[in-house]
Amino acid sequence: MVKRFYVDQYVDQILAGNRVVLSRAITLTESKLPADQELAQQVINRLLPYSGNSIRIGITGAPGVGKSTFIEALGNYLIKQYQKKLAVLAIDPTSQRTGGSILGDKTRMPVLSTQPNAYIRPSPAGTSLGGVARYTRESIILCEAAGFEIIFVETVGVGQSETAVHSLTDFFLLLLLAGAGDELQGIKKGIMEMADALVITKADGANQEKARLAQAEYQNALHLFPVPPSGWQVPVQLSSALENTGIGEVWESIEAYVQKTKQNQHWEKKRQQQNLYWFHQTIRQTLEERFFTHPDVAKQLKAKEQAVLSGQLSAFAAAADLLNLAYK
Repeated sequence: MVKRFYVDQYVDQILAGNRVVLSRAITLTESKLPADQELAQQVINRLLPYSGNSIRIGITGAPGVGKSTFIEALGNYLIKQYQKKLAVLAIDPTSQRTGGSILGDKTRMPVLSTQPNAYIRPSPAGTSLGGVARYTRESIILCEAAGFEIIFVETVGVGQSETAVHSLTDFFLLLLLAGAGDELQGIKKGIMEMADALVITKADGANQEKARLAQAEYQNALHLFPVPPSGWQVPVQLSSALENTGIGEVWESIEAYVQKTKQNQHWEKKRQQQNLYWFHQTIRQTLEERFFTHPDVAKQLKAKEQAVLSGQLSAFAAAADLLNLAYK
């Protein structure tokens, strides 16, 4: 009975918009303790009916493109012009050596972080593919239940696993920087195919001409891609957070996309496919966790690793031995 009351407290306070309790709930989802995980899942299941009403926007781009600066400019615009409530789930890089993260997005968004209508939650990427925190999906559900209408998911940078961000969000925004090298070779085709809009940042001052040239090149490249399932024509836009230009136009594109995909049923179909993706993804992650915490596997893991290092066993044979231990 005590545990159920504890769940009720989380649910009631999050629905009331209590940000302290929201942060604690997100911390619960990120915890590796089984008791925390069990509690977190009970809270999420209770809040699930109150989620799904936001616009989820994934924002990615190479390091240095100005993701945090762009998000702050767009966030401030939405709050000032439309009084929107928005949450920023920013994924910070995790050191592969120390396991530590900077978690400094609030310092990179000094104005937005002080806005009453904004909530910024930096999370460590951990070992998850592409720098998308494993529990970002649960964080989105919690933020939606707390009343946030727009959710930004900011990723570490461009990589092969941006698929994970795409599978979390409704609109995938790719930020690009003009004059940083070969425009078309510097970005992977697969990421461009996933994007719902391309925005060339820092299009100000002496960089304006480069930005326009890059815009034309990307527009020509997009014509070679097949029409996306959404039926949406992907725009290439210019913006400058410094001069606060192009920000409103980006939001207009997002609104137009939402309207079009809701009309042609792509919006709902995409969310259903995302739910299925995360169902399978959770099974994989849970099986991996249970495998490595299996007592027989834990006892023999180091020995098998040494056998592989020394060449006494192939990686496949060593893995098969441990898998047989775990699932005999």
